[in-house]
Amino acid sequence: MSLLHPSTLSRLVPHTTRQSSAALRLLRSASSRSFSSSPRASTSTLPALKSNPLLSSLLKSSLRSSTRSSPSPLLSTLSTHRTFFTARRTSSPTVTAPVDGVYPDPPESRLPTLTTPDVSKYLFAIAALVFTIVFVGGMTRLTESGLSITEWALVTGAVPPLSAGDWESEFAKYRDTPEWRKQNQHITLKEFKTIYLWEWSHRQLGRFIGLSFLAPIPYFLIRKRLSPRATLSLLGIGTLIGSQGAMGWYMVKSGLDEEKVDQLGGVARVSQYRLAAHLGMAFLVYSSCLRLALGIGRDAKIAGQGKGIGGIADVAKSLEILNTKAAGKTRVLVNALTVIVFITALSGAFVAGLDAGLIYNEFPYMGEHIHPPKSELMDPRFARKADGSDKWWRNMLENPVTAQFDHRVIAMTTFASIVSLFLYVRRPSIKPHLPPHTFRLIKATMHMSFLQVALGISTLIYLVPIPLASAHQAGSLVLLSLAIAAGASLRRPGKVAREIMKARRMAVKA
Repeated sequence: MSLLHPSTLSRLVPHTTRQSSAALRLLRSASSRSFSSSPRASTSTLPALKSNPLLSSLLKSSLRSSTRSSPSPLLSTLSTHRTFFTARRTSSPTVTAPVDGVYPDPPESRLPTLTTPDVSKYLFAIAALVFTIVFVGGMTRLTESGLSITEWALVTGAVPPLSAGDWESEFAKYRDTPEWRKQNQHITLKEFKTIYLWEWSHRQLGRFIGLSFLAPIPYFLIRKRLSPRATLSLLGIGTLIGSQGAMGWYMVKSGLDEEKVDQLGGVARVSQYRLAAHLGMAFLVYSSCLRLALGIGRDAKIAGQGKGIGGIADVAKSLEILNTKAAGKTRVLVNALTVIVFITALSGAFVAGLDAGLIYNEFPYMGEHIHPPKSELMDPRFARKADGSDKWWRNMLENPVTAQFDHRVIAMTTFASIVSLFLYVRRPSIKPHLPPHTFRLIKATMHMSFLQVALGISTLIYLVPIPLASAHQAGSLVLLSLAIAAGASLRRPGKVAREIMKARRMAVKA
């Protein structure tokens, strides 16, 4: 029998009992010996307790009250303390068999929250929506529809013009823009409706993505389905989505400003800098959602379900392969390749913003040589400083000839890097030390790079037709997706997943 800790006696012993100081000292002495010695040592105090009339009466009263609906406080606390300390002496951790393939958390452990797989599905859905809006945005640019809506109304702009009067009002606003005055005075109301609906659809998708992203987050937080790190990641993605919307309007304003248009050579189009920033942020949102979704799914599989990852059935074998030197080196190479693919897409945004695809429509030559004349590559007319110190970077970012040449060089460098990576991972000394999924994804990346190069060359040769140009832009996002997936397949389990697996191993050993 285990007794109460001495510090709790003053709370449990009634006031009338405290009058017997001898009995109280005896009970405290028995409790102290019970806590400081072995369980058997405390049994020597029982005869002394029974011989004391006051304590014996108190214990009998507690036993009699145990048959009632509500036990006495003393007996309840005695029972609780006895159960707790007895369990600490006799129990040992046990491993519960998996239920439906999912291991429960080790008993009596405080483990960190592992983000659940439904969050991964939610992020995949957001990534699919972002992919869609990138495609629609590309169509909006190719159809020259981006400047058709002349104001940003976050709420009221969600409703398109419904009556003839509404359409006339919007058309009147458009006729007051530099684009109409300089380029589109021939446009009719019917043609205006077409370009207006492209831009409206693009903005509407942006609103829908923002709401779709924010709506489930309170549910995930209330149900505790997010780890602290995943919560911070979602906060970062949400900030990017909000900034992306603001950047979109900031980009459109550059094409509505008469002074800005004059600085762009008198052609009403958006700033190539803002276009590249807008597209780059969209790619960042997409990449973040995809990368986080893949990581959450892998952690849930290996730590929550106890299954292998990367095409490997065994958990231990998966961890062993991911920690090999070959996997570590390939991880670095794939991540570097992902950055190069991203940079290539950004350089394509400058080509689109400067309409650089409408010149030198041949490949691989640019005129008579593999590169254009130096006087065109570094045209001094693009410099704005008297000493010409800004000539080189302004030509790279503002000269259509240089922008196209840069995109060619970066794209072919990316293509060569992808092929080289595939040749590296297929070596007999490397391939066996990589997850099977990794090799397949790198192979798929190489195949996609061949298609992307073919789309790019065809777009250039045929003077940027809308179907080919939109396919080329979508292809860049597919290529980036495969590179991200290949990198994620080499990702080691996150911190929370490692802690859960460590706790499970300790429970098994015990």
